[in-house]
Amino acid sequence: MKSLAILRDQETHMYELLTSMAMLFNQTVLSNLTRGGLPEILSRRLARTPRNCMVKICVVISFVCSAAGSSRAAEAQPISFRSDIAPILLDNCLACHGAKLAEGGFRVDSYQELLKAGDSGETPIATASDQTSELLRRLDCDVSERMPAEAEPLTAEQIDRIKQWIVAGATFDGSDPAQPLHLVIPPATHPAAPETYVHPVPIVASRFSPDGAQIIAGGYHELTVWNVADGSLQRRIGNVGQRVFAIDFSADGQTIAVACGEPGRSGEVRLIDMASGQIQGVVARASDVAYDVAFRPGSDEIAVAMADSSIRIINVTDQTELRNIASHADWVSTVAWNEDGSRLVSASRDKTSKVFDGATGDLLASYAGHGAPVRAAVFSADGTHVLSAGDDKILHRWQVDDGKKVVGIPLGTQPGKIARSGNNLFVPCADHRLLRIDLSENKVAQTYAGHSDWVLTAHVQPSGNDEAAVEVNPTAERRAKLQEQPSENASPTDYLLSSSFDGQLRLWSMADGTSIRNWQGVPHDATTGR
Repeated sequence: MKSLAILRDQETHMYELLTSMAMLFNQTVLSNLTRGGLPEILSRRLARTPRNCMVKICVVISFVCSAAGSSRAAEAQPISFRSDIAPILLDNCLACHGAKLAEGGFRVDSYQELLKAGDSGETPIATASDQTSELLRRLDCDVSERMPAEAEPLTAEQIDRIKQWIVAGATFDGSDPAQPLHLVIPPATHPAAPETYVHPVPIVASRFSPDGAQIIAGGYHELTVWNVADGSLQRRIGNVGQRVFAIDFSADGQTIAVACGEPGRSGEVRLIDMASGQIQGVVARASDVAYDVAFRPGSDEIAVAMADSSIRIINVTDQTELRNIASHADWVSTVAWNEDGSRLVSASRDKTSKVFDGATGDLLASYAGHGAPVRAAVFSADGTHVLSAGDDKILHRWQVDDGKKVVGIPLGTQPGKIARSGNNLFVPCADHRLLRIDLSENKVAQTYAGHSDWVLTAHVQPSGNDEAAVEVNPTAERRAKLQEQPSENASPTDYLLSSSFDGQLRLWSMADGTSIRNWQGVPHDATTGR
């Protein structure tokens, strides 16, 4: 009983001691410990501490001192508008206080707008000690006035960060106070992709490499690179946006442009060195996703289709924006150049497809015959026609010169992103089919069946012959060779790639519609990496 009482006294003593330490820490007195001195109250308690408690207490003191040191290091770093404040505003305030919807007349979409008073006339950011910052008050007040009004309140840490920034002078550390928040914030270093995927992800972007030997597919925050010959995973390229919507290569095959983003929050195009997988630059940044990207033939430019209804023309050499085409009224889903890069075609959720001058961005033609959102558009081989498809489930062929419809080809379902090779058009379909349309006859010439979910993409293996002749009647021996050793026995134009919503990559023989190989397009087995 005596020993039990002693243990109880020791526990009580430790509790009292740790309580004292916590009080001292809150008052920042523990900083004396790192300078070799002990406060008097702590010295007295340590002097009567039993020996068997000292080890535990020393561990606690070490931990607290470490925390104190970290706290001082953090305090030494000034609060940055770009890195600390802008992300909070973007995530929690922009939806209701942006350029399009400025509730209460107050906007936070740029530093410049943040400083302006709303309809109330109250100063949002105080510049004098006798003023109250309305922004800070509304973040930490009664629920009837608190902002965000219809979401979770900001955390105490976030509010304290904004308070520290205001007390320190509310300075701007960017290059342009009028620049939108999503451009002020430094480009993100994206999270690593999972080592293996528990569930497949929709493959919205996939294509052959320029030499036709590899397949590049979009994953979750990554690109995966596959061997055409056997479907094996060759490497993974990380640090890209959450979802990959489009992939294109520069003419020399050295640079990959990746249109990606997180819906409703961010979008961008990442320029990646194919050889090393290193990020060369981040361009066309926006507050919503980048849906498509296309290198302009014969130049160092790319066109980017954005969910903010714009088309951006970017110089990839110096990574500057050359033009911002604002002709559409809703998401731009597709952009594609004609053969010589003199014209650009787009498709949009605003139910139109448009053609622009490649050099100036001037609008040349607009087609509104779909009457429904348009998902895809490409030029014909000679550039005189546009082939566009959308939610009306019809492929429209129309003239560039006057915007008049030539013919409509029923698809029977919603299309994905279409691809053209010579006079063959390949249309991925929501009903699990992939169609080849012969543009010389304007009819469906072949159906590729085998997918079990919505087919999202199609891409023809690169070839020196743009006509991409298809063997209409391959011999049985020829088909057998394609099945056994496609990489050695087939010409480049024999291969067609498709990807689907259930994460499947599929390689086809264009000759007879035979499925050569299919596999899950993400690493899913920890032992094999496939």
